[in-house]
Amino acid sequence: MASLKDIQLKITGIKKTEQITKAMNMVAAAKFRGSQERMEEFRPYAGKFSGVMGQLAVTANPNAFPLMEEREVKKSMILVVTSDRGLCGAFNANIINAAEQFLRDKRSEGKEVAVGCIGKKGYQYFNRQDVEMVFDITDCMARIEMVDARTAGKECINLFLDGKVDEVHLLYGRFVNVVTQKPTFKKLIPISATDLSEGEVEEEESGPKATYIYEPAPEEILSILMPMFVNVQIMAAMLETACSEQAARMTAMDNASRACADMIQELTLAYNKARQASITAELMDIVGGAEALKG
Repeated sequence: MASLKDIQLKITGIKKTEQITKAMNMVAAAKFRGSQERMEEFRPYAGKFSGVMGQLAVTANPNAFPLMEEREVKKSMILVVTSDRGLCGAFNANIINAAEQFLRDKRSEGKEVAVGCIGKKGYQYFNRQDVEMVFDITDCMARIEMVDARTAGKECINLFLDGKVDEVHLLYGRFVNVVTQKPTFKKLIPISATDLSEGEVEEEESGPKATYIYEPAPEEILSILMPMFVNVQIMAAMLETACSEQAARMTAMDNASRACADMIQELTLAYNKARQASITAELMDIVGGAEALKG
């Protein structure tokens, strides 16, 4: 059995760990509220953007737009959005596992693969793997800005237009609720008119469809909006991932704090048992010595 001093040291160490996990839980909760507000404010914009793009794309000639060109897929790229920091449970691992499954499936189909990363955790993992890393953007998830989404969007568009990849898929952690964050795929390029139509906001689907008059021609508008659409989708994915990260960290730190409390309770019980055994042994020595003196 461990000595009383060893048990005391363990209890002290776990209490300090519990203080850290509780503090991290509180910090994550504060950051989560801010991330959730930004995400919820951006969701309607992204949905409306998709809706308008869908209406434009239905009437336009897809052959006139390079970003809508459907071609034989010889090389697929996946843009993986993860967090920059850890200590958020299995959140990043789930996204990385989904990406690995995607890469295995494409390779089994005889296609080449490439990876782009937003977020340090994804980059650190795939940089050690036998896979082509086309670009990475790190240290950007703590303070998400559109400039990073535009940089990633430009890289993806250039790779597609230059013929270096034939399709680009986006993978991110979609926020469902505080306890559920789901790795989600979205086809980014080529842009499909069908996918855009499915992305229209629910309010329009439930009511009569609005008729828009576009000026200049829809083709001219689409040529400008398509690169912006790619940027908006990446920005939305970054906001979803950032919110999911903080929610996952809250859950992980709460579970860690509970585990610390359980360990402290078990060690306290062990300490009391060891202390009682020590006292009993001392009493037995005293009684034994007294009996020996009587004899």
